[in-house]
Amino acid sequence: MGADAGSFVEAVTATVFTRDVTAATSPREVTHASGRRRSVEDMDPVSDLTRFVQRRLGTALRNRVAGDDAPQHAERIWGAEGERWFTPDDPIWRVHADASMFPGGIASLLLQSLHPLAMAGVAGHSGYRGDPWGRLQRTSHYLAITTYGTVEHAHEVIGHVRGIHERVRGKDEKGRPYSAADPHLLRWVHLAEIDSFLRAHQTFGSDPLSPRDTDRYVEQAGVPAALLGVVDPPRSVAELRRALEEYRPELEPSEAARDAARFLLLDPPLPFVARPGYATLATGGLSLLPPWALEMLEIPLPRPVSRLVARPVGRFGTAAVRWGMAGLGERRPSDQDVTDPTPDATAAAS
Repeated sequence: MGADAGSFVEAVTATVFTRDVTAATSPREVTHASGRRRSVEDMDPVSDLTRFVQRRLGTALRNRVAGDDAPQHAERIWGAEGERWFTPDDPIWRVHADASMFPGGIASLLLQSLHPLAMAGVAGHSGYRGDPWGRLQRTSHYLAITTYGTVEHAHEVIGHVRGIHERVRGKDEKGRPYSAADPHLLRWVHLAEIDSFLRAHQTFGSDPLSPRDTDRYVEQAGVPAALLGVVDPPRSVAELRRALEEYRPELEPSEAARDAARFLLLDPPLPFVARPGYATLATGGLSLLPPWALEMLEIPLPRPVSRLVARPVGRFGTAAVRWGMAGLGERRPSDQDVTDPTPDATAAAS
């Protein structure tokens, strides 16, 4: 997910070479890019340029992550009427709406790759090299609908993904069979994902969760996961960490995992000018991984010193993304538009 966040530097750089020409309607009045008519005396060139850069940055990020048809997807989510699983006050809403999802997504992909069967499925079927933006956009769309969309739309997208999983089968490099519909593998992917998202939010998020809300986040993330096929998703942070430890004996480095790490960290599909910005997010993502994961992936990151450097770098990159996304000002439903028909995660998943 987060591999596309590097485009924020590309967006800022593009503003140096692009001019947003507005039409002057009189010597003393112009039409601003937003459509508002303003007198020349009232215009603040510095503020206008700042807002312009912010909008360009936010638009570039949105289009990379959600696709060129992001406004249509957004309207389907926010404009639809019906019951929803979560409200704006819920932890899952807050976590998934924060820019910390970018470094969290990078950490998640790296951690997930350490299960050889899960990685074999990704390498063999996901097209992460041939179509990385498309894969990220599909993942972004799934998370958005299952977090913010109506229950009806969430069931639709979950059913669609389950159908895809049924067709993803094969063998890894050692000849071991795998299936994307295997509940055991689905559970590993879910655990690695929500652990990474939560760690990223607590480290880089604008409003870290309380201990009680971290448990609520884990529980709420289990609602769509259970419908997708994850058996017994954890309902607290303690359960999440225990479940992750249970998978440790199954994890091992593989050439496919190391290749994916090199792709994400050293050769992302981004223009050269965008890579420094992406590197800040990737550095933040690496700082979230446990030492044993870094060792398996053969990532030379000296541990005690690295976190002192990596965390501030990650915070800088996340803050830049957050600032850019704030410039979009997209519509969100009010509390009156959203209902929570399932206060209990188990009931919601049934």
